[in-house]
Amino acid sequence: QVQLVESGGGLVQAGGSLRLSCAASGRTFSNYAMGWFRQAPGKEREFVATISYGGAYTNYADSVRGRFTISRDNAKNTLHLRMNSLKPEDTAVYYCAGRRLRGPATNKSEYTDWGQGAQVTVSS
Repeated sequence: QVQLVESGGGLVQAGGSLRLSCAASGRTFSNYAMGWFRQAPGKEREFVATISYGGAYTNYADSVRGRFTISRDNAKNTLHLRMNSLKPEDTAVYYCAGRRLRGPATNKSEYTDWGQGAQVTVSS
């Protein structure tokens, strides 16, 4: 399995930006498709963004498309999520996840490895 550690969360005002990072160790990161998910209090964990093993293919939830950008640096074993134009409804714990296949996926059940999460709070 791959071990995942998120960083970069915090408190930001509405309209602001944050960049989340996810450091991977263990198995070969470059063989894994990766994703970001989030979970707000009292809600189910939901898909945010996904990226293929080489970074050529990405997909986003409708709620974040055009505002968030997922990227990866396989040389540094790192996944990123750039979040712009943040809204209060983006407040959640954000998780990075790894999938032992190369294609991206939007369903959380298709991911086998998860980080501990990073809190993002957007104030109005």
